[in-house]
Formats: sequence, C-alpha cells, structure tokens
Amino acid sequence: MNSEIRNMFCDLLGEDRVFTEEPMSQHTTFKIGGPADYFLTPERNGDVGRIVKICRRENIPYFILGNGSNLLVGDGGYRGAVIQIYRNMSEIKTEGTEITAQAGALLSAVAAAAKNASLTGFEFAGGIPGTIGGAAVMNAGAYGGEMKDVLLEVTVMDGEGEIFTIPAEKLELGYRTSIIKKAGYIVLEAKIRLKEGNLEAIRETMKDLTIRRTTKQPLEFPSAGSTFKRPEGYFAGKLIMDSGLAGYQVGGAQVSEKHCGFVINAGGATAKDVRTLMDNVRDIVYEKYGVTLEPEVKFLGDFE
Repeated sequence: MNSEIRNMFCDLLGEDRVFTEEPMSQHTTFKIGGPADYFLTPERNGDVGRIVKICRRENIPYFILGNGSNLLVGDGGYRGAVIQIYRNMSEIKTEGTEITAQAGALLSAVAAAAKNASLTGFEFAGGIPGTIGGAAVMNAGAYGGEMKDVLLEVTVMDGEGEIFTIPAEKLELGYRTSIIKKAGYIVLEAKIRLKEGNLEAIRETMKDLTIRRTTKQPLEFPSAGSTFKRPEGYFAGKLIMDSGLAGYQVGGAQVSEKHCGFVINAGGATAKDVRTLMDNVRDIVYEKYGVTLEPEVKFLGDFE
C-alpha cells in the first residue's frame, strides 16, 4: 500500500470511501479472500472514470466488484484496487414497461421493482445473487430466462474513461459472455424492457421459483453459486454427482450434497481449499466421462 496513492483516492472520494488492506472475505458470498491493497466505493460514474485513470497512470491493477457473488479471491489477497459498484450505485427507475437500473442494483431489487409495477419477464432473475451490472456482463440466466431476453441497452465505460451506450443487438450475448466481457468494459447502467402482466401471477411465479431454489440449492452455506459452466450436452452437477463426488471435501470446501453443481464453504474454507477441490473434481469428471468442466467462478488475486 502506497500512502501517496491512498491520498489521491482520498482526495477524489473522501476518506470514508477509501479502505486499505480490506479483507475481501467481507465482500464475497463465499466469505473467503485475503486483503485488497485499496478498496474504493465511488458514488458517481465520473468518479469511477477518475479512479480508473489514476490506476492506469500509476500502473495499479484494478477490479470492478458488484456484490461478490461469482468470485473467489485468493488467500493472499489482491495487489491492486477493488472498485465496488454496489450499494452506492444502485438506483432503479421504472417508466412504462422499461426499467433502468444502475450497475450496482441487485437483481432481486430489480425483480421486486418489476413486480410492483406489474411487469412480467424478469421473474427468473429474482433469486440470482448478483447485480444487474454483473448479470449484463455474463448474460446471467436461470429457469429458462436470460438477460438477453430482456436487455434493451447497456451504458458502459471503456479503459479511457469514455462513456457510451450499446444497444442489445450489439452486445453479442451468449452463454455467460458478451462484448462487455470481451472488451473489458465497465457497466454503469442497464435498461431492460418487460411486458405488462398480472400482479398476482407474477407473485406466484416468483414464489414458485423461490421455493424451487431453497429446496434444491444449498443457500444456507456461503458459496459462489454454480461453480462450473454447463458443458454442451451435459449438466455439470449431474456429472459431478454421477462421479460419486457428492459431499467430497477438501479442508472447509465441499461439494454440496444438496446440489453437486455448488461448491460450498462448509466452515473455515480457504481459497486454496476451494481451488484444490475444483481441480480435483475437474480431473475426476474428465477421467470418468471425458468432459472438461470449466469454472464459472472468477478467480482474483494471489492464490500462492
């Protein structure tokens, strides 16, 4: 940590929005991760651009963080700046059948706003533990719905600090990917278009999906959601289960017995535990079925 760099960030954001040696275990749903050199919580789009310019000028690596729901941070932490676009940038506006949300808005909050406006088409996202910014980057989906079904446009910032809007048809949305991810853009805002619906029917759909999630997913344990991407023609969870790995454990990391597609923090798990378990699961599944599982979880920082 460099005090001069810290002072630059403090001058920009104020001391109450700049943290040093911040434990990332407090900012990921896995509850795992060592300290970040700088942890920054901007409130405005312009501040995000100014932070990025400082980082580029001073050769500081930076990472954009939502609510840390799809992320494993190394035990050694992150030698750079984590820029959290979350609670401070989470405004949601509804106008007709369109909803505009800042990147830090939780998908559950956007789904609630849609429900309250009797708009249908976003029920699938109500239980995904992430922000709309991250969902746009990864084309998040569940229960037959995907972001590409509803996205109208996304406002992003490039590495030079330029802000522009990309219409949905140019986002190249695919399975867990988009032009945003490929180009390394920072999402600032997303606009979705839904349809008028029946409030009671929307409530019932969301209630049903909540019951399905709570009964089938290990929500009582810290995790990063689905650990591996879905291999073409297969389901990762079933391959892992059929390999006899339900309950398989390395340290505090465990393949969930409730849903084998999830690796959970069963208690005191380290990033090394999780990474070792994932590597072992990948190798065993490949040996048995000739299918290579690719991580859906993103890795950040020092794993040595």
